[in-house]
This record gives sequence, C-alpha cells and structure tokens, in this order.
Amino acid sequence: MSQSSPASPTPAVDSHAHVFEHGLALAAKRRYRPDHDALLGDYLAQLDAHGLTHGVLVQPSFLGTDNRYLLAALRAQTARLRGVAVVEPAIGDADLQAMAAAGVVGIRLNLIGLPAPDLGAAPWRDLLERIDARGWHVELHLPAARLQEVMPALLAAGCRIVVDHFGRPDPALGVADPGFDDLLRHADSGRVWVKLSGAYRNWADAQCAQAGRVAARRLLEAFTAERLLWGSDWPHTQHRHVAYGATRQWLDDWIDDAAQRRQLLGDTALNLFQFQGDFA
Repeated sequence: MSQSSPASPTPAVDSHAHVFEHGLALAAKRRYRPDHDALLGDYLAQLDAHGLTHGVLVQPSFLGTDNRYLLAALRAQTARLRGVAVVEPAIGDADLQAMAAAGVVGIRLNLIGLPAPDLGAAPWRDLLERIDARGWHVELHLPAARLQEVMPALLAAGCRIVVDHFGRPDPALGVADPGFDDLLRHADSGRVWVKLSGAYRNWADAQCAQAGRVAARRLLEAFTAERLLWGSDWPHTQHRHVAYGATRQWLDDWIDDAAQRRQLLGDTALNLFQFQGDFA
C-alpha cells in the first residue's frame, strides 16, 4: 500500500472509522461480534471515493486492549492515518512510545454498558498525566446522561477530550437531554471536541438529517467549527445498511456554511490528530 497521501487541494479528515477482520480474537467482555471484514484497503477506497485525504482509526470495543491490528494498519499508511487505542491504565511507557511511533494520538474510554473507572485512582491518574504529556486526547463514548461521571475528572487532570457521536443524547429527548446541555456547558473549557458522527446510533435513519441538524447547530453555537469534527463511523457496525456517502452528505445537511465545514474537516482535525508535524 502506498505511503503517500493523495494529492488534494483541500485536506479533509474522516475522524472516526474502524478496521478489523472477523476472525480476530475478541475481548471477553463485548457487546458485539462482527461477522464481516472491514479491511484497510476498503476503507482507503472509501476515502478516495469521497474526497477525504486522511482518516482516524479507532480501536473497536470488541477487540479490547489488543491493538495489534490497529497498529499494523497505521504503520501501513503513516502519512494518511492516525489512531486512537484502548489501553490498560498500567501500560508501560515503551508500549506508549511504540503506539506513538505508529501514529496513535489518543486513547478511548468506551463505557457503553460499563461502569466508569476511578480516574482519580493512582493507575489512571498516572496514565492521564502520561497521555497529556504526549499531547494525546481521551475519547469518550457513553450516553450523554453519563458524561458527568468522567468529564470533570478528565478536565481536572488537564486532558483534552473528544466526545463521540454527538455526545450520544437520549433518542427520545434529543437536544432536550440534560446530559446534552451538560456537554454544551463544557465548551468554554476550550479542551473539549465533539464528533458529528454515528447519527444513526442516536436517531432512526429517517431522522438523521433533521435531528442531526438540530443537534449540530446547538453544538456549532457552543463549540464553533474549531472544536467540532466529522466522522463516517465506517463500517457502521450494527448498521451496515448505511452507506458511506450518506454519512458524508449528512454533514452538508447539518451545517450550511461551507467555510465551517472546511474548518472542521480540515484544520480542526489536522491539528487535533497531529497530521501536521512528526509523530512524538
């Protein structure tokens, strides 16, 4: 696979995707078992087909802390990809350095169906200090109602935070979800970013364009395009009927201003995910 990024007058980043093969060893605790492959070559073809120059690969929850497949994909496309890993708090510095060399720029806390860890306890506190020293971020995936379980501790630790999938508001409440309001209040911290991604994880398919637009407008007012990101969530696990092109079109449906879309696809994502400059 070529190491170079395709020529493009407008850099654009897909900030959320996964790669895996269905025969990989799975985590003991998981919500989902894939029955299909999501191969790197297929993902790169989607980027090319839709004018995206770069991508961010996120460790799937069902692979747990075994990041080997993720790291191999990153090493195959060092100029074009960055990664977000899932790690144990006691991970060694040598392992973190190896991840950084491959292109990892953050860790993910996927707490759907899981209790929040004690981020003030020694192992986690030490890890967050080491993550912050590398300029990495902490990515959060949990319902909006639970964001307050972890965000204050992460902000107190000096972390940069990326919140997945619009903050996962309750589908029945949408932007009226008090947890969504809590997320908006953290915009003033200057250290929280939100991904406009996975709309179908919050709303029925037919509602994604309009409900996502309402949520995106609220987020844009609070965070501005300098703190918002877009992600395809490819290969749309558990929602495989969704087409990549539809997820990209939704961004145009959600945000009218082309300059704002260019900002969040371009400089916002390029800077946060460290596409500009060498790896740590």
